[in-house]
Amino acid sequence: MHEPAVPFHRDAKKAVALLLTINLFNYIDRQILAAVVQPMSADLHLSDERAGFLATAFLYAYMVGAPILGRVAERVSRWWIIAGSVAVWSVATGMTGLAGGFGVLLASRVIVGIGEAGYGPSAPALISDYFPIEKRGKVMALFYVAIPVGSALGYVIGGQMNKWHGWRSAFYIVVLPGLLLAALSWFMREPHPQRPRVVSTGSLRADARALLRIPSFLLNTAAMTAMTFAIGGIAFWIPKYMTDRIVEQHALGPFLALGNLAAMRQTNDILAEVNTTFGIIVVIAGIVSTLIGSWLGDKLRPRFSGAYFSVSGIAMLLAFPFTLAMLKLPFPYAWIAVFAAVFFLFFNTGPANTALANVTSPAMRSTAFAINIFLIHAFGDAVSPPLIGWVKNHTSWDTAFTLVSLMMVLASALWFIAARYLGRDTAIVEKIEAARDAQEATG
Repeated sequence: MHEPAVPFHRDAKKAVALLLTINLFNYIDRQILAAVVQPMSADLHLSDERAGFLATAFLYAYMVGAPILGRVAERVSRWWIIAGSVAVWSVATGMTGLAGGFGVLLASRVIVGIGEAGYGPSAPALISDYFPIEKRGKVMALFYVAIPVGSALGYVIGGQMNKWHGWRSAFYIVVLPGLLLAALSWFMREPHPQRPRVVSTGSLRADARALLRIPSFLLNTAAMTAMTFAIGGIAFWIPKYMTDRIVEQHALGPFLALGNLAAMRQTNDILAEVNTTFGIIVVIAGIVSTLIGSWLGDKLRPRFSGAYFSVSGIAMLLAFPFTLAMLKLPFPYAWIAVFAAVFFLFFNTGPANTALANVTSPAMRSTAFAINIFLIHAFGDAVSPPLIGWVKNHTSWDTAFTLVSLMMVLASALWFIAARYLGRDTAIVEKIEAARDAQEATG
């Protein structure tokens, strides 16, 4: 272990606070669509498969744009990339609310994806440069707390805005805060501006190949892909799934088929309640799980070099039975299973992403996160939402969710295998960083 020769930038805490807030709005913008997909689909006459494709289009734009913008971020100010990205996705989110048909909806979600593609690789790479490996885990965990909180707020804001002002208003409310965050980012400086940026001289293809030869990076990315496949698909459809179950429980289906206004208002109220309940669960379970997962990984790391992956694998294995229980338990007990599933699904967030930073050199760290983003979404949640919609239309919700959740078991197995390589791969990068710090210290 070593301490960096160059002191932390004086604005490190301010930078992390800003990045955390931006990440919060990042996930609010993502989940608002899931929160209002039911009334939006009814208003614009979208099928389940078409509605699911909106999530896929966003993710394809996000994953294709990430390697390109991640590469650019290694050569220009990452804060400039972040400022532009936040502004673009905020305006595009407002554009979603203006949509009058599927074409504009699709275009707006693609633009949101491109905007977020600039932020995704740059933010964790910046955090890694602000903090050494000894402190990186705690800061990363704090940064990724924005995932459950932002996702939950997306569900809550979406549900409540739809209830009181219609589904379009949910997209308008986040535009101005996003533009303000973009303006604040523009005036931030890179960490250690006096330190020359280390930039890879290889091509994107060559660097991608080099990264995929690191066992910890490859297996971690594969595990995160399987996890993202499961959690992304389920999270997108949870509001509609829970609402459908409660509507069935209250026998409102025949009244809705007849266009009964009272039944439609009651269904909207149910959707708002589902989004709020699920949002509260995600906030509480997600925050506690993300922080405990990171704390446990850091606590065990001195004794077990593969602790980050072992903790992730055990938690993911425990999430699987609780996901199945959610499908079988009656209300309100189903919500208990949802809480447990969310808790274990978020347990890996801090350890897995910290490990990703720890096994990649500073010269390729933005590219590493970009390649990770591309792969986990290309083969993960870009596929699962429309797949769940298709399977549900041909079978049932239970069958669709069960098939997708099997990927949790695969993710667990991959993390257990990856644990044996993590210590060695981390040590290699620590030596590279130590040698650079020593060189700078001696002039």
